[in-house]
Amino acid sequence: MKPAAFRYFAPRSVEEALDLLAEHGEDGKVLAGGQSLVPAMNFRLARPASLIDINRIAALDYIREEGGSLRIGALARHIRFEQPVASGALGPFLPRVAHHIAHLPIRVRGTFAGSIAHADPASEWCLVAATLDADLVVASRRGTRTLRPPEYFTGALTTALDPDELLTEIRLPLLAGAWRSGFAEFSRRAGDYALAMAATFLRVENGRIVEARLGVGGAADRPSRIVVAEQALIGSDGGVEARRAAGDAAAQAIEPLEDVQAGAEYRRDLVRAMVSRAVAQAVG
Repeated sequence: MKPAAFRYFAPRSVEEALDLLAEHGEDGKVLAGGQSLVPAMNFRLARPASLIDINRIAALDYIREEGGSLRIGALARHIRFEQPVASGALGPFLPRVAHHIAHLPIRVRGTFAGSIAHADPASEWCLVAATLDADLVVASRRGTRTLRPPEYFTGALTTALDPDELLTEIRLPLLAGAWRSGFAEFSRRAGDYALAMAATFLRVENGRIVEARLGVGGAADRPSRIVVAEQALIGSDGGVEARRAAGDAAAQAIEPLEDVQAGAEYRRDLVRAMVSRAVAQAVG
């Protein structure tokens, strides 16, 4: 099928894009990678009256370390993360995650920020943002505000973004020193949507976990950091019993989705397994 008729705009600056969003409001949609929006338009599941293409805004295409954070602009493509772009624990972690994202053509065009804006429960980058408690910077003609994942993600494919706002930057904390990372995902085939996934960052001293960040995605309507699972790991060596306790805690903390792909209890079991695998990977 072909999309319904729409007006097309190609702003050259963030200010021009914000002016267009303020003018068109709920009738306008932002186009970056277009890997979710364009298929939805072709099937007429989405019918924006106006399309605001931000691909010509060079100021939004960056990845850089600054102020203790990895700052990711709205036009940074998935494929750029297949090679290390950060120091510390994020260095090996982000490429490990990037290789799980869909297929190569999608990684070439799709963007990190586009995934966050789309808020698919099975999005790897949404899970990364939730696990690391990222700063999500959004702008409009009314000003700029910074949101954290618990307030930003409001449900499946829904966020706290207002119609006139643009997600301009994501800031991930740089974890240096004794931090280690792990990521595990289950999908039926490579490139398919994840039925469950887990990400973890562990700070280890003298063979014991002294600080932990653990998040779960794909299994519920939004990604979330699971504090009770983190508490199950702190003080342990990350061995089998600790991993089992963390997996059980995470499985009980979520409200799992049920669909044609998997029932609730199956997703809980997948969460247990993914948490255990992610932690085992982190402790090495």
